[in-house]
Amino acid sequence: MSSRMNVSCLPETKRVAVFGGTHGNEMSGIMLINMWIQNATEIKRNGLLTKPFIGNPRAVEKCTRYIDTDLNRAFTPENLSSPDEGLPYEVQRAKEINQMFGPKGSSDAYDVIFDLHNTTSNMGSTLILESLEVGPQPQGVLRSNVFESMRTIMKHALDFLELFNSGVEFPPCTVEVFRVQERMDYPRDINGNISAMVHPHLQDCDWEPLNRGDPMFLTFDGRTILYEGTNTVYPTFINEAAYYEKQQAFVTTCREKLAANAIRKASK
Repeated sequence: MSSRMNVSCLPETKRVAVFGGTHGNEMSGIMLINMWIQNATEIKRNGLLTKPFIGNPRAVEKCTRYIDTDLNRAFTPENLSSPDEGLPYEVQRAKEINQMFGPKGSSDAYDVIFDLHNTTSNMGSTLILESLEVGPQPQGVLRSNVFESMRTIMKHALDFLELFNSGVEFPPCTVEVFRVQERMDYPRDINGNISAMVHPHLQDCDWEPLNRGDPMFLTFDGRTILYEGTNTVYPTFINEAAYYEKQQAFVTTCREKLAANAIRKASK
């Protein structure tokens, strides 16, 4: 048994929400949620109320990322406290979701929310704070391997919560993480138009080291633009389709190891 000094005691998890369709063209989460709405047996666990939920039904119906604005960026304090009249669809939807599963920071809020996303980048299965990204998968396309990967991750996540609630103590461990540093835009001309592509040596190399002097972009006339940073970084979201409008070619991260205490359910 672990030393009591090194154990973090956390509240029991009682209510879990699983979101899909926050972006209406990310098909794995949408299909899983619709499947679980029809038959929730797969996501039932002892002592847990698990609710599957489609975040942006209008965007799902049109198989587009969003209708008026990105729902994933709409949960700001300003939006959630704004009057209801004349709001963009996704801002109104964010307010509705906040009331159903929150409000944020309140004692009535759900204990855990899993938000299922797909990426066009070659990121594999990635946990991002409260979100889950699995790729690569084109927008509006369903791939069986990505679907099954996301399904398996959710099974393990819910199994973990059930074990935690039952009183199982999980031992201390170290966790490798990638901390976001900088968002890198594509090279642009004086009119703001993209003037270079992600270099083929970087394309699909999410989580791999990018060192000073490595190829980063390739201009349309064949010139290579090198990475000039002083430290090795680990790019991800490389050439993500949804981020062209956000002027982002990829993000750089640094690799770290975090030490985690043992955890168990707090005594009542």
